[in-house]
Amino acid sequence: MTTGRHSEGEHAPHDLQRKLSNRHLQLIAIGGAIGTGLFMGSGKTISLAGPSILYIYMIIGVMFFFLMRAMGELLLANLQYKSFVDMAHDLIGPGAGYYLGWTYWLGWVLVGIADLAAIINYLNFWLPDGTVFTPMGQALISAGCVLLVLGLNLLTVRLFGEIEFWFALIKILAIVGLIGVGGYMVFSHFQAPAGTVAAISNVWSEGGMFPKGVTGFLAGFQIAVFAFVGVELVGTTAAETRDPQKNLPKAINAIPVRIILFYVLALFVVMSVTPWNHISADKSPFVELFLHAGIPTSAIIMNLVVLSSVMSSMNSGVFSTSRMLFGLSRDGQAPQAFAHLSRRAVPANGLLFSCFFIMAGAALQYFVPNTMEAFTLASSLCVILFISVWGMIMVCYLRYRKLRPELHAQSTFKMPGGIWMSYIVLAFLMFTLVILALEPDTLKALYISPLWLILLALTYQFMYKPRLKRLMHN
Repeated sequence: MTTGRHSEGEHAPHDLQRKLSNRHLQLIAIGGAIGTGLFMGSGKTISLAGPSILYIYMIIGVMFFFLMRAMGELLLANLQYKSFVDMAHDLIGPGAGYYLGWTYWLGWVLVGIADLAAIINYLNFWLPDGTVFTPMGQALISAGCVLLVLGLNLLTVRLFGEIEFWFALIKILAIVGLIGVGGYMVFSHFQAPAGTVAAISNVWSEGGMFPKGVTGFLAGFQIAVFAFVGVELVGTTAAETRDPQKNLPKAINAIPVRIILFYVLALFVVMSVTPWNHISADKSPFVELFLHAGIPTSAIIMNLVVLSSVMSSMNSGVFSTSRMLFGLSRDGQAPQAFAHLSRRAVPANGLLFSCFFIMAGAALQYFVPNTMEAFTLASSLCVILFISVWGMIMVCYLRYRKLRPELHAQSTFKMPGGIWMSYIVLAFLMFTLVILALEPDTLKALYISPLWLILLALTYQFMYKPRLKRLMHN
């Protein structure tokens, strides 16, 4: 494994440096668990599933806790692993590392494109009623956002950690504030101008917890899974985290509490203040809560918060894609230029490459001017790719248990449930892939996704497999 050629304490200019502290890692983990999918996608998920969205988020949260525990045990069992791409390369083979790294890269590029659509949607809030940005205006805004994120990432990894720390803190304070304000409105029986009265019974009074039946409940998983994209981000920061044996377990073990607080409780409050069937599918329910309540100033503040959340998501995506390209290049599976680090120990070429493709996503605004449609298409494609990434992580864990039983025996951070729980998580991921066929818009993404598999197979077979053979002979 190429990354294994560098010692743990080496800080040469050609290697990534451990500049992220526990404070950074904890907030990056929280930021990964609170993304665009929650702020933007939850409106559509509520329209599909109704109040059963609460059960959906709890089920997904439990599955992702075990996924993260498996990844945590693997990363800590061998500190030469800089990310889960290294795990796949070592435990399954170079082809698996190639697939995982490039698929994760494309997945985050699609997240960036979805984030651009979300930014346009949020900025429309500031325009007069009935007006929207022109396609040219949408493209210019998208380009400006990408250039801003590129500039921030080109500086230092510590600056990335600081930016993500404050972005995540803003999101936390906003959601805690929303829960507090919404809770007050519920217990004071606040009456909105629309005539609805805030009450806990609003959650189930409009058709029960499953108003859309089993079909609606299953359809809700499609968009809800997108909200969890980024929860694995701590796995890409492993090479730049101080004292990973101490800090990674802390970040991973806190995931269940964060899911309950930031997803389940927050959306329970939202649907208590505003009945689920009054929530717009194409708008953020967090912003709408304050508008329905007749508090436009708070709605403006919340809109700024969700904008910062989207920028945080894009910032994380650009960071993680550049690290994936760096690792792939070190393993001979990407152009060598991506292995070059700047004087600030930042993989600048990888950053530029990723931002170029996210910038190309601005063209999507021309072809799909409906921002919610663009968001759904990009996020659905993204979910398909990430499901395969998460599944590969679980396969890596099963291979590790078979090939390295001595490392598992020595581990101080074992995955609860071990092998049998790994199969349950894999079955759940397969289930989420199957239900993508239930809705026409996500079915389109399912039809397109095999093209990526064909492209990867061809490039690996004819471009990088011969190169790997030469490297092994040398």
